Amino acid sequence: MAGISDEDKERVRAATDIVALFSERSVMRQKGRDFWCCCPFHEEKSPSCKVDPNTQQYYCFGCHEHGDVFTYVMKTEGIEFPDAVRRLAERAGIEIKESGGPSIPRSYKERLRGVCNDTRDFYHSQLMRLKSPEADAARAYLGGRNLGGTVPKDWNLGFAPGRGALIAYLRSRGYSIKEMVDANVVVQYDGSRPRDRFFNRIMFPIHDESGQCIAFGGRVVGKGEPKYLNTNDTPLFHKSNVLFGLDKAKSRMTSTGTAIVVEGYTDVIALHESGVTNAVATLGTALTTQHIRVLSRHAGKRVIYLFDGDEAGQRATDRALGFIDESMTPEAGKHQVELLACTLPDNLDPADFVSQRGVEALQAELDAAKPLIAFGIDRHIARFDTSTAEGRTAAFADAIALLAPIKDSLLATEYAVDIAGRLHVRESDAIERLKRLTPPTRRDYSRNANGNAAGKGKGKPQAASRSAVPVPSAPEDPEYVPYDEYVPFEAYESGPASAPEPMPAPVELSVYERNRRRYEAEFIGVCAHHPELVMPYAASLAQVAWHVPLHAQAADELLAAIAENPQLTPAELAARITSQYPEASRLLVERESDASAGDDFNAYASFLSEILATGDLASQIETYRAQLSHPESLSEEESELLFETVSALQHELAERRSRRRTGQ
Repeated sequence: MAGISDEDKERVRAATDIVALFSERSVMRQKGRDFWCCCPFHEEKSPSCKVDPNTQQYYCFGCHEHGDVFTYVMKTEGIEFPDAVRRLAERAGIEIKESGGPSIPRSYKERLRGVCNDTRDFYHSQLMRLKSPEADAARAYLGGRNLGGTVPKDWNLGFAPGRGALIAYLRSRGYSIKEMVDANVVVQYDGSRPRDRFFNRIMFPIHDESGQCIAFGGRVVGKGEPKYLNTNDTPLFHKSNVLFGLDKAKSRMTSTGTAIVVEGYTDVIALHESGVTNAVATLGTALTTQHIRVLSRHAGKRVIYLFDGDEAGQRATDRALGFIDESMTPEAGKHQVELLACTLPDNLDPADFVSQRGVEALQAELDAAKPLIAFGIDRHIARFDTSTAEGRTAAFADAIALLAPIKDSLLATEYAVDIAGRLHVRESDAIERLKRLTPPTRRDYSRNANGNAAGKGKGKPQAASRSAVPVPSAPEDPEYVPYDEYVPFEAYESGPASAPEPMPAPVELSVYERNRRRYEAEFIGVCAHHPELVMPYAASLAQVAWHVPLHAQAADELLAAIAENPQLTPAELAARITSQYPEASRLLVERESDASAGDDFNAYASFLSEILATGDLASQIETYRAQLSHPESLSEEESELLFETVSALQHELAERRSRRRTGQ
């Protein structure tokens, strides 16, 4: 049986951002550092599914589904674990190697790759050899675009004659109609006669990173609509994470540290033929987080978006401005993406520009590319007549609105001040306007995300509080029940009304016990989210008298995992815990620590450790007192010793409470 290595599984896990994955099916709402959505596993109107970008786990408080990226794909697509790994590997553009003997039959996907490769070869032979007016017109078009000579051979360009010619050829190669349809090179509707999908088109084969043909793009010869027609999504091809030309561009991207993204196949080919070999194109979509993730593996985090100068290019420019999010700010740290943009002059596309003005002129344009935010601000201001007060006012409102997705960043403040200076607005007014902006809610959360955006707002959210007091919502008195701004703590015992099935009647817990369990969960959560805290608080994790068995198991696993590898990331640590105790997903997702602790997680962990130790001490005193209340079961010596012990513990308890009250 074929197997996927643990190393490949972890590569796929690391390359998949859970928030971006969820956003492909659900509208995500950010609250603090977490994200919420209506659960994809049951019908509901109010979001009860919490997605944690730090631990890469999810938990639904309604139906209690939980897990990681693999669990999510398994449950949403009804597939087994190995297929979920393969599906996410394809999504992330990762090649995985599977072990197995030579007797393993070709997989269905390999059959589809065979269909695509043979289709590519057929189309290429038609372009090079077919004698017909249509094929002549295709060759003439390519020659007129400087795509003749060796270009068709180097790029496997082809011509689709249609009229069933491809079907006949693929049948002769042993493929079934179903395989042709599933590869989307043939279409068949409601049992009708199958026919070639592409007819009278110049064909551009689309390859994956390894150079395997997985799809096609076709340009109509002469007039006709649509001008360009791409393969639909198939088991091999998902246009949101595939880039045309990446198989040829990736080595140059690595050596230069830069990727250039253009709009069309011919632009990519023209740039490569002129020596600009780090260019790729999206396939009829805006740039997405999956694209960025793929590019980042080869080009670091520097991406130049090169727009045509014509009207279509300007529309693409406007779409790209929706890509602005906090991954472009310094606060994103190692996840920061340097996304630059430039528009070619005189309504030229890259192919025409290189043909008319040369590669050096193009390089000058690329060198002058601006950060996307600055590019967008310039573009918005240029729409207005800034020689008038009315024009400046309108330009100010239009330009500063671009900063909404990054309003909490220092970079946004700098841009707001710059806009104010250019439009004669007081800096204080600009900053006040910036504060009042509302970040957009976007459906395609493509770049958090992790990543994880083509229509999404990631963000490294700002802490809810930066107070020196680390836990304003978790006071020292265990009898105090705070308002839980996320989901009531009662959710530990029963689901909300949105749950599809009624939950059993909960066991009634005291207020103290409910808070105790919450503090235990918080202590586990803050240590799991910040693995550097595990060793400093190892003694506490080992000594707490956990009231919930799952908490004890998670604490033991935390200690064991960090003892083995102190460099584990939060996601790796969460994966380790949930692999042993799947029900711990909820424990790692449901927490208040980000909102409570500000940025001082060590202080928050110290608070939780102390309050749990104090609770254990109080419980121990109560146990001893109960024994003293039955003196008949104790000898005089035992009774005296127990009384002295209780007195000493009460003194220690009083000192602990005094230290907490005074903040010592």
